[in-house]
Amino acid sequence: MKNRSLISINDFSREEYFKILDLAAEFEKNPNQNLLNGKIVASLFFEPSTRTRLSFETAIQRLGGNVVGFSEAANSSIAKGESLKDTILTVSQYADLIIMRHPIEGSARYASEVATVPVINAGDGANQHPTQCLLDLYSIHKTQKTLENLNLFLVGDLKYGRTVHSLMMAMSKFNPVFNFVSPESLQMPSEYKKFLDEKKIKYYEHTELNNNINYADIVYVTRVQRERFSDIVEYEKVKNAYILKNEMLKNTKNNMRILHPLPRVNEIDTDVDTNEKAYYFEQAKNGVFTRMAIMALILGLK
Repeated sequence: MKNRSLISINDFSREEYFKILDLAAEFEKNPNQNLLNGKIVASLFFEPSTRTRLSFETAIQRLGGNVVGFSEAANSSIAKGESLKDTILTVSQYADLIIMRHPIEGSARYASEVATVPVINAGDGANQHPTQCLLDLYSIHKTQKTLENLNLFLVGDLKYGRTVHSLMMAMSKFNPVFNFVSPESLQMPSEYKKFLDEKKIKYYEHTELNNNINYADIVYVTRVQRERFSDIVEYEKVKNAYILKNEMLKNTKNNMRILHPLPRVNEIDTDVDTNEKAYYFEQAKNGVFTRMAIMALILGLK
């Protein structure tokens, strides 16, 4: 894994997933280590972020490293007309590692091809979000004690939701059953369903969120992303398609946990927060340990 970029969840193997998860567990037990002393990590966020950016920066500081960068494109020379290529080539001269979020699909792959240091994709449009996926795997494994043979419900925006795209690809290595719950206009894209068909992985599509979740091991809820819609009228039609309420959980399995990549709007009612099955804030915390592990392995420090 040393000196390799992480652009798609498919860039790493099943065995490498477990290497990351095992190291994340070590960092959770002992988070303050000086492994990144003398290293500089560039954090280039061309698109807004709270959890991903701050958890990466927390991870860097926990490891004793330094972070430089910007939190929106308006604060970079992109606003002056500089190309992405020139930005990446320039930043490569300053940093040992680049973390990048960008609204255009494929931008992270392009950055990795021109950069002279490894690049970590922190989200490229509606395409992939591999570090979120790895922290999701860590959260699932931590709560279920396995990744094998699980029944997963993916709920909400499955068309534009890069987190569910990455999670579906990763969990497909562990013999899951998928249940896709979305409005018809936000269904899982056909290329992902074709992938599952070729792998002979079971999946079911639903338009209603009801007592079918009683069979779930994981309910992974996503918000309907207003920023992905060119037509605000279409967004208004589906923005409140599903709202998970505490009363809907009374007959769910004891081991079931609710995940959400956050930010939440209103797709999970706040009355769920005190339920022991709500795991989304712990999930966010897990992002620090997982991203510590990813950076340490890519930089060859572990």
